Amino acid sequence: MTEGCSFSDFITSVYVGKWPLLALSLTALLFLSADMLRRVVRQSKFRHVFGQAVRNDQCYDDIRVSRVTWDSSFCAVNPKFVAIIIEASGGGAFFVLPLQKTGRIDKAYPTVCGHTAPVLDIDWCPHNDLIIASGSEDCTVMVWQIPENGLETSLSEPVVVLEGHSKRVGIVSWHPTARNVLLSAGCDNQIIIWNVGTGEAMINLEDMHPDVIFSVSWSRNGSLLCTACKDKKVRVIDPRKKKIVAEKDKAHEGARPMRAIFLADGNIFTTGFSRMSERQLALWKSDNMDEPICVQEMDSSNGVLLPFYDPDTNIVYLCGKGDSSIRYFEITDEAPFVHYLNTFSTKEPQRGMGYMPKRGLDVNKCEIARFYKLHERKCEPIIMTVPRKSDLFQDDLYPDTAGPDPALEADEWFNGKNGGPILISLKDGYVSTKNRDLKVVKTNVLETKPATKAENISTVQKHVSPQPSVKMEDKLEEVLREFKSLRDRVILQDRRIARLEEQVAKVAM
Repeated sequence: MTEGCSFSDFITSVYVGKWPLLALSLTALLFLSADMLRRVVRQSKFRHVFGQAVRNDQCYDDIRVSRVTWDSSFCAVNPKFVAIIIEASGGGAFFVLPLQKTGRIDKAYPTVCGHTAPVLDIDWCPHNDLIIASGSEDCTVMVWQIPENGLETSLSEPVVVLEGHSKRVGIVSWHPTARNVLLSAGCDNQIIIWNVGTGEAMINLEDMHPDVIFSVSWSRNGSLLCTACKDKKVRVIDPRKKKIVAEKDKAHEGARPMRAIFLADGNIFTTGFSRMSERQLALWKSDNMDEPICVQEMDSSNGVLLPFYDPDTNIVYLCGKGDSSIRYFEITDEAPFVHYLNTFSTKEPQRGMGYMPKRGLDVNKCEIARFYKLHERKCEPIIMTVPRKSDLFQDDLYPDTAGPDPALEADEWFNGKNGGPILISLKDGYVSTKNRDLKVVKTNVLETKPATKAENISTVQKHVSPQPSVKMEDKLEEVLREFKSLRDRVILQDRRIARLEEQVAKVAM
């Protein structure tokens, strides 16, 4: 570059023809650097996932969130209700709120309050949106049936009480594909798998864990379990054979609690702490856990990382207890295998977190995840979306997802049969099927309570109700569903026509 010549003048003189060879070299260098940048920056449609908290009037306010010292999420969500474990005097209780019941929750609002000690964990049944299980410090597991329109009075009578643990029950988890199969894990270091339909303990895994069980996760088809224990071991268990298939000692060397979950491809994702108390995440092959596929250090915070996994998009969301952020990672077959995407941050720390199943999301807004963040006195929904310009259904964001229908009955699974989840499409918006009441058949009942007069009257009324009216209701429901589907389609077409008219007007100008 000549003396007294600015850089812009120099570039101009290069490209107007004074130094053609230099111009050619600069162009090639620019193309090469752009190609290298494309290789370094991994392409992903989830790189720009946008998280946003809802407005204050859409939150659930004045809720006394539980203060019990237990590292569970304290919140469970499904397409109908949000359930939150709360502080309760004289026992354990939790709220069950219809999703649309936002705003301030009255102190006299009815609760589910059958436990005699604090509730530690709750889980909605994936096959019936009205059934929820709870585990408590009173050493019992209870299964509840919530009325279709939510609670009008406090519910203290469960459908069934499951008794078998000798210490507090800290984990409850429904089988992903078999109807009425429920797992519970207690501080007595044992895992019990129940047939809720009969109220019986079918499988007891009592000699596999020498210390407290931190987490239990079902595999995609429910044939295997993955557990994280205080002895720093991660175990893969075949529950029906009562056999440990694989295990890893010191998966994370730190003494603080670990978490382990199954991924859709059978691999295992864990969170824990290093020897220097730094938070870590790791990926493992379930059939060979000698060495991790990858390990990543995160930060030096001391909050336990709760992982939430979406098998459809292969994204893991990490919510630390006491953190004010949600980090999310995409898991792929390419190194480094666990790819950091982004972090959603707010000012307030979280006491717990609920995660909405895919069929409860708004597909029209390109919503790929929804969290229910618990503060000290409220619950705040957080919506994760992928920005898209088109109003049409985004097939790449919504592959077929697990529906509410079970693949197996409880007896089939206990007898050794396996079945993957029955998938449904979200293209036309999900329309919930009629939920069947949970029927419990007690096998050894010594005495039965006589039916009250009111119950007899209601039974008679059920029998004399005219059959044609039920058929008419079903027919009306079917017509309304079809009408809603057609209306949504017309709205989409109107938007598309308006957009095309705008484009034509621009071209004409």
